[in-house]
Amino acid sequence: MELKKGTRIILSVAVCLLVGFLSGYATETSVDSWYSTLQKPVFNPPNWIFAPVWTVLYVLMGISAGIVWARGFYHIWVQTALYHFAFQLVFNAMWSIVFFGFQKPFWALLIIITLFILILLTIKWFKVVSKIAAYLLIPYLLWVAFAMILNFSIWQLN
Repeated sequence: MELKKGTRIILSVAVCLLVGFLSGYATETSVDSWYSTLQKPVFNPPNWIFAPVWTVLYVLMGISAGIVWARGFYHIWVQTALYHFAFQLVFNAMWSIVFFGFQKPFWALLIIITLFILILLTIKWFKVVSKIAAYLLIPYLLWVAFAMILNFSIWQLN
């Protein structure tokens, strides 16, 4: 049975939000304890901003992936694009686990650098399938770039 575009988008958004929820759980375990004791740069945003920003980003990511998936998984370009998307999503979750769960900013920095590169590759492949899907990932790329700088600064200060 062929899934409709809307169903694929909803399923993709649900998967992305689930990853975000699991990442949020890892974050929640140390944000008020370990993280609050760290030296942070002056540009560190308030803690309350992260949940709404990530929620919007996960929704945009899911819509983007759903648009690509709707082009037909049988197509090699769609498969390649979605494999890149899934791979970067794994690194997205790993970052929270390593930074907040394991409390290892340096190792998290290596993960987020890898994540940034994987997002660039995902955007490249999404653009082959759908320019709109690729453009929907740009806010995510920009936020991860900011998070990478923040992660680096926290590692340097501590």
